[in-house]
Amino acid sequence: MRDTIGVIGGGQLARMMIPAAVNLGLNIKVLEEAEGMSAELAATGVGDYRDLETVLAFARTVDVVTFDHEHVPQAVLRELVAQGIQVHPGPDALQYAQDKLLMRQRLAELGLPMPDWAAIESAEDLGDFLDAHGGRAVVKTARGGYDGKGVRVVSDAHEADDWFQALAEDGRGGTLLVEEFVAFRRELAQLVARRPSGELGIWPVVETVQRGGVCAEVVAPAPNPVGRLPEVASEIASTIASGLGVTGVLAVELFETTDERLLVNELAMRPHNSGHWTIDGSTTSQFEQHLRAVLDLPLGATGNRDPWSVMVNILGGPEEGSLQDRFAEVFAAHPTVKVHAYGKQPRPGRKVGHVTACGDDLDEVAYEARGAASIFGD
Repeated sequence: MRDTIGVIGGGQLARMMIPAAVNLGLNIKVLEEAEGMSAELAATGVGDYRDLETVLAFARTVDVVTFDHEHVPQAVLRELVAQGIQVHPGPDALQYAQDKLLMRQRLAELGLPMPDWAAIESAEDLGDFLDAHGGRAVVKTARGGYDGKGVRVVSDAHEADDWFQALAEDGRGGTLLVEEFVAFRRELAQLVARRPSGELGIWPVVETVQRGGVCAEVVAPAPNPVGRLPEVASEIASTIASGLGVTGVLAVELFETTDERLLVNELAMRPHNSGHWTIDGSTTSQFEQHLRAVLDLPLGATGNRDPWSVMVNILGGPEEGSLQDRFAEVFAAHPTVKVHAYGKQPRPGRKVGHVTACGDDLDEVAYEARGAASIFGD
C-alpha cells in the first residue's frame, strides 16, 4: 500500500490530518508556505506552491499528493499528473473549486439547483442583472475568494468597478460572477467523501452560522429539518462528487430558502470548517476519511456518536498571551468540551482554534461549546 501522504499547504487543515495519519500508521509530509505555520509538526520543506520545480521536488518524495487549500495552479497540477504522480483531487475536479464561473457552468449541466447567476464583464451587465433581480445581487470574483473575501452585496451597477479594473490590469480580463440575492432561512453544509473507485461516504447535513462572512458555529445534525431536506442535501452532494470526479472530502455549502428549497452556494474540495465537528462527534472524522479516500481505501462509517454536536470557532483569540494561557479556566468550567488549537498567533478575526461539545441535549451542548469558546476571547 502507498503509505506516504504529501499535503501542499501548511494550514490548520493539514495540521488536523496529522493525528489521522499517525493513527493509521501512515507517513505524512507537508509543504508549508512559510516557516511556523500550523502544520509545521509535519513540515518537510518551505516553498512556493505556485512554483513547478518546488512542487515537483516535494511530490517525488511522497506516494500521493493532496491539499490544505485549492490554490495550486492548474499548470502545476497537470504537470504532476503528466509525470505519473498521484494527485487527489485531480486537476479536472479541482478546477471547479478554483473557478466559481466554471463551477456554476458545470453544476448547471448536472441540473443542480442554484441561485440565478451570470458572467458579467461590465457595469452595464451588472445593471441589467440588478434590474432583473429586484435591484440587489451578490458579486463574486471567480477565483481566490474565501471566508467572505471576494464577495460583495451590491445594489448599484458601479459598485464592482474596482474589481473589473483590477482584473483588466492583471491581464485576466474583467469577468465576474453575479448571483441573485437569496432570501434564505439558514445556511447548511453537506460533506461527502469519494474514493477513486466511486464509493461515497456521507455525513449528516449540518447547519452553519456565519458572522462577518466567516463560519462561527456548526450544529450537527441540522436541527428541525423540513420534509426530505436531509435526503435532498445528500443527493445533491453525491451528484456533485460523482459528476465532478472528486477524490477526497467535498463540502457543499447550501442555502435553505424561505420557500423550503435547497440551493448550492459554494464548493470546497478538501476537509472543511463545517466538518471539524466530526473529529469528536462522528465515527470517522473528515480528516481520516480524506486520507482513506485519497489512498482508495474503504471508507469509514459516518454516523454521529451522540445525538448532537456543536462546534464553535475561536476567532481572534485573547488580545494578550496564547490560547494555552486560558486552558486551565476552560477545562475547569467545561470539562466535557474538546479544544483544538491551531498553533497560530492570535489576531482579530483569525481562526486560531475551535471547540466541540457533544451530548443528548442540544441546548446544553450549545451552551457548553459557546461558553468554552467565549473564554478564549477578550
